[in-house]
Amino acid sequence: MKEIATIGIDLAKNVFQIHGVDMQGRTVLRKTVTRGKLLETLVNLSPCLVGMEACGGAHHWARKITEMGHIVRLIAPQFVAPYRKSGKNDANDAEAICEAVTRPNMRFVAIKTPEQQAVLTLHRVRESIKADRTALINRIRGLLQEFGIVLPQGAARFPQRLLEAITDADMPLDAIGIFAALRGDLMRLNERLAECDQRIARLAREETTQRLVTIPGVGPVTATAIVATVGDAKLFRNGRELAAWVGLVPRQSSSGGKTRLGRITKNGDSYLRTLFVQGAMAVIHHMGDKEGPRFEWIRALVARRGIQKAAVALAAKTVRTAWVLMARGESYRMAVAV
Repeated sequence: MKEIATIGIDLAKNVFQIHGVDMQGRTVLRKTVTRGKLLETLVNLSPCLVGMEACGGAHHWARKITEMGHIVRLIAPQFVAPYRKSGKNDANDAEAICEAVTRPNMRFVAIKTPEQQAVLTLHRVRESIKADRTALINRIRGLLQEFGIVLPQGAARFPQRLLEAITDADMPLDAIGIFAALRGDLMRLNERLAECDQRIARLAREETTQRLVTIPGVGPVTATAIVATVGDAKLFRNGRELAAWVGLVPRQSSSGGKTRLGRITKNGDSYLRTLFVQGAMAVIHHMGDKEGPRFEWIRALVARRGIQKAAVALAAKTVRTAWVLMARGESYRMAVAV
């Protein structure tokens, strides 16, 4: 077999497809291997460039393969699709990955460390608990309405309001018992959510995160999320690149020298984008009569474009500010933050 220069691997749960080419781009390896045989196959090859799609399990395999001396690059799936020559199957996907990874201007996904993935796991669990809590509250609201009881909006005081409602309600004892049990489920979800917040607060004691939380609209949740998701901010040339990666820049449609800007692209991590927009909304709603160039800019933008568009613009600006603090190690300064 000729020496392999580049390998493309189509990842799956149990069966992986490998496509390898030599220095001239000629195919020298086409092989299907099981999950247990993947590392055994690669360890017997000379160090080469290995490409994989950034999908489930990709960061784990990237770390393992890197330890063998190979150079590993992860590619977003949408950047692989144009290199697929025909129908979609494992062999064609592996060949497309092998082709895409050699492109000089290809954008790659940074390989996450186990510590980064642990932080993101905590965030994912926290979001799932919030979703379960919201679903449970909505379920309780719907059931209470059958008895003519409508509680005010808001999750924070809902357990207390529910207790007061079923205590004074004229309903069968069986129904009261059911609502009491549902309230117990809700309290347990609140406890789990509080535990996640405590863990995130402990993670936020790291130096970079401490600098990020000084930015208005960025709390421990957002700060730990962006540090774990981005990793090395120096991979981005400037703050606008990071904002584009998060999906907070306008979509462009340009032709004939005319540039048309549309809605934001919504590329990248939707969770991270949501956190920054929510933080921007909080800044807008609580700025009151605060003075300064930043708040004057926000008020003018709200008056001109409305709260929602202003929040998106402020979120994009916040991401750019976060890049400066992460990439350059600077501290937040309100006077130059506009």
